[in-house]
Amino acid sequence: QLQLVESGGGLVQPGGSLRLSCVVSERTLDYYSVGWFRQAPGKEREGLACIKGTDGSTIYKESVKDRFAVSRDNAKTTVYLQMNNLRPEDTAVYYCAAAHWKSLTSTDFVAWGRGIQVTVSS
Repeated sequence: QLQLVESGGGLVQPGGSLRLSCVVSERTLDYYSVGWFRQAPGKEREGLACIKGTDGSTIYKESVKDRFAVSRDNAKTTVYLQMNNLRPEDTAVYYCAAAHWKSLTSTDFVAWGRGIQVTVSS
């Protein structure tokens, strides 16, 4: 069964960094791409980054590509989202999700984690 579990969220000051982790069920990255999304209150869910499990190739939302980086570990059990120079507008619930191809479109994703809160505030 395809499962994804996020961790690493919390409260961070503006300008700070966080690394989110998404632990995936066994062999997920042999068949799926894993993406990161976020949803702020009153706003639509937006795709941020996605990594193809087999070859590690990535795509990014243009507005975050200079601050966020997606990666996977060599064991292919965890996908990370490194977030630098965080801003108050980055405050949202962050989700990881799995799709059959690289995408930033939420409807392409077939399984989702429960989400984790990230708050950027002084």
